[in-house]
Amino acid sequence: MEAESKENILVVGYIMKPSRKEDFAKRGAFPSHPTQNGLIFLPLNFELPISSQLQQVDVLLHKATDEIVDVKMSSSSEFVDKIEYTKGMQDLQRYTESHPECCVIDPFPNIYPVLDRLRIQQILFGLENLCIKSCYRIRGPRFLKVNSFEEPNLEHRLFEAKLSFPNIVKPQVACGVAVAHSMAIVFNIEQYKGLNVPLPAVVQEYVDHSSCLFKFYVLGEKVFYAIKKSTPNAATLMGLPEACDLKPILFDSLKSLPIDKKNQQVEDGVSSAGIQQLDLELVTDAANWLRSVLNLTIFGFDVVIQEATGDHVIVDLNYLPSFKEVPDDVAIPAFWEAIKWRFKSEREVEFATDSNFTANYSHRLFIVYLNLGRFLNSKTVIPSLFGCGCERFL
Repeated sequence: MEAESKENILVVGYIMKPSRKEDFAKRGAFPSHPTQNGLIFLPLNFELPISSQLQQVDVLLHKATDEIVDVKMSSSSEFVDKIEYTKGMQDLQRYTESHPECCVIDPFPNIYPVLDRLRIQQILFGLENLCIKSCYRIRGPRFLKVNSFEEPNLEHRLFEAKLSFPNIVKPQVACGVAVAHSMAIVFNIEQYKGLNVPLPAVVQEYVDHSSCLFKFYVLGEKVFYAIKKSTPNAATLMGLPEACDLKPILFDSLKSLPIDKKNQQVEDGVSSAGIQQLDLELVTDAANWLRSVLNLTIFGFDVVIQEATGDHVIVDLNYLPSFKEVPDDVAIPAFWEAIKWRFKSEREVEFATDSNFTANYSHRLFIVYLNLGRFLNSKTVIPSLFGCGCERFL
């Protein structure tokens, strides 16, 4: 592919927590020279006025959830504007709201549903319409919102929601705060008493899936997936020491998952039966549907296949994942293409009508390289501008 001409170079400003920024940079995602599809990446920071930095970029790539200070959940409704960001992210949000011409990946309102597990569940109801062409169903897990684990009719509510034991219990807030990943697997109604999971919570069915998890990544118009080992079936879980002691299994989903250590060495891979059951066309349709409904550019979701029915169940959904399971030589160009695709889809008319767009580029790119040079502590700040489907991964 030939390098893009100077007039077509897009400046992508990016902001996220240092560890995430470093991880993406190590994989070559944020080059300081133009990519072959015409992107230049400019690091942003909150130590300088964010508005002056954003004036130099065409596209803003952010991970706003890295800058959440607190999320105050209501027992009777959804977030109700209770997300508190750092001052820097608040300034950035205000700038994007007052400058709609700035292409944001992705707009703040678009990521709010992904922060709320209850809202995610409600969105997944719409998947029912995608099951017509397949012999399998794709759906979200059965669920119930709980405001208190001590409510006297909890057992009846679980029965009405068709939730048999074991259940997996998750905080309603899905990310951005540490407690979002404090979860439990509960084996009987008595274990709900004093359960140490933040409220309000979402109780989900536990799906037997032969320890086989499919991680799907949507990068613009492309869909990839990888296969990972997951938690064991309910019968195996009930044989773990915690369950035998009549206690719920508590875990942090970011750090470790409950596993059967006795059989860990036997099943180092994943179930071949689960892989054979995967209806890739069905899940790809779901990925495209979710992209349309959520209006997100880059997101991921996890699918398990229920042993007894073959149901494809989406058990998690997240915004701007690392997609580490996809090889960098495939994932990074797709990442760049997703950014360019989003910009083009929103700015097609602007490219055709804005006569000042091309004229302003030389000056803007000079400023960009000047800032990149400062950021990299380099004396050479202006390099040459011209010198530079769905796939499975195990």
